[in-house]
Amino acid sequence: MTGTSTQQAGQLDAAALLSLYEQMSVIRRTEKAAHDLFMSGLVKGTTHLAAGHEAVAVGASAALRPDDYVFATYRGHHHAIARGATPEECLAELMSKATGLCRGKGGSMHLTKVDTGMLGSYAIVGSHLPMAAGAAWSAQVRGTGQVAVAFFGDGATNIGAFHEALNLAAVWQLPVLFICENNFYMEYTPISSVTPVANPAADRAPGYGIPGEVIDGNDVLTVHDAVARAAERARAGDGPTVIEAQTYRHYGHSRTDPAKYRPDGELEQWLERDPLTVAHRHLTQLGIAGDELAQADSRAEQVVANAVDAAKNAPDADPAEAFTDVWADGGSTWRT
Repeated sequence: MTGTSTQQAGQLDAAALLSLYEQMSVIRRTEKAAHDLFMSGLVKGTTHLAAGHEAVAVGASAALRPDDYVFATYRGHHHAIARGATPEECLAELMSKATGLCRGKGGSMHLTKVDTGMLGSYAIVGSHLPMAAGAAWSAQVRGTGQVAVAFFGDGATNIGAFHEALNLAAVWQLPVLFICENNFYMEYTPISSVTPVANPAADRAPGYGIPGEVIDGNDVLTVHDAVARAAERARAGDGPTVIEAQTYRHYGHSRTDPAKYRPDGELEQWLERDPLTVAHRHLTQLGIAGDELAQADSRAEQVVANAVDAAKNAPDADPAEAFTDVWADGGSTWRT
């Protein structure tokens, strides 16, 4: 479900928030399905689940235009769905099926849906930040009013590409948003143990003359408002913004990681601030009845159940597809 710019910061009503809650519920269930399919041997390769991060992708996407550009990391299932990919397309891709987003060639770490502005998930840490700057430069040159958004983890803030992208974006005043999903761990290492500032993304932004903001990444309303303001600023020609959304992954780094390095009780504390719980609380305060919320969850459950069945029954990817889309002309023949 692709976000629109029709509702700006502070203007989400109860109906809009309920829609975002249902979208987060779909994503949460899709992540659980990916986990279960992996454990049953139907997903090849690894997966990096984003359960706990849903509010960042959904809140941000709701503040963007359908033609804006989004670049994500290998932990990008939530971004793909928030930008219009279906659970069936994503799960089929993870299962190397012909109906997958990339026809089975990309897998979990390379989800892409160009026609909705989802310009890929990238396995190399930080590599997509300069790409987002380039997309923003293209929009600036063409005068389209589009914004490019790069989502990345806290670990990417210690990668050279992060600093290079911020520097160029500031110099050229590019319409790009750098959104850090700070879940406090770089794979297995606490970000605080290798970074001299408390907020690894936002505290670095002033060094490049870029506004930096730390927000609650588990509150979809907070994320929506922050991104809407930053996008409006970018469209007005005032340049980039760094947003550091503090959140927490419910699973380990990948499916091979039991996350034993986390202190006792830390996960439980973050589960009390689960994005779905926070949104549920907002909706209750806005007068949304419990049965409406239950119906939203029931619809989400059915969507994902149908997606799992469809993905399981889809045809396997055609090996011949490996020789398509290597070059811009759609083929794989070496050109001299």
